[in-house]
Amino acid sequence: MLINGTHATARTNLPTNGTGTPTGTAPTTGTGNGAGSSGTTNSATAPGTLGGTDFLTLMLAQLQNQDPTSPVDSNTFLTQLAQLSEVQGITSLNTNFSTLSNSLTSNQALQASSLLGHQAMVNSSTATLTAAGATVTGAVNVPQNTSQVTLSISDSSGALVSQVNLGAQSAGLANFSWNGTMGNGSQAPPGTYTLTAQYAGATSGSTAATTLVNGTVESVSMGAGSTGLTLNVSGVGSVPFSSVQQISN
Repeated sequence: MLINGTHATARTNLPTNGTGTPTGTAPTTGTGNGAGSSGTTNSATAPGTLGGTDFLTLMLAQLQNQDPTSPVDSNTFLTQLAQLSEVQGITSLNTNFSTLSNSLTSNQALQASSLLGHQAMVNSSTATLTAAGATVTGAVNVPQNTSQVTLSISDSSGALVSQVNLGAQSAGLANFSWNGTMGNGSQAPPGTYTLTAQYAGATSGSTAATTLVNGTVESVSMGAGSTGLTLNVSGVGSVPFSSVQQISN
């Protein structure tokens, strides 16, 4: 083994018993406290860790300083080599995964840039009427075939300003369009409005359905960790990419 960065050297000029067999214990020379390697190695690994070079250095020291009358079993060395190979394989795998992750992130950013200026239909319970005469478009996610789908539009105070009757719909997205006209025929002022949708179920009564709104993708953000890709959609705000149901020109 290594002692203060130097190999211990065994003396071989031992007294014999007349048959050539050495007697006694071979003294060793060297410096250090015998507790292990405290010298500086040429390994590029971080302090406190052992790399492949350190492992092989220790193994060679073990071979050079083993007791010649009781050598280490060869199977032990084979096991140690197998362990070294396994550790190096895991290290290489981690490096490759890190490279792959960086590549996927760059590729995702490149793909996200192509979304700028496109229309994205995202899950949203609110819609923004940008100006008088503007149009709000979107869809109602109908989970089953139904005889009636109704979209209600309310202002910031909760007052109902308009209802859009979409009629019978098959399961899927039922598109709607609202031009800002209120129930009394006047034009609704610009602002944010709440959307609620209901569909007729198999039994009596109505069931709530999810609403979606179209908006232009103005910017894209690359989040860290579980945040992922985030789109800034006009009239809706910042939404995760996972909530996007449809992309169109």
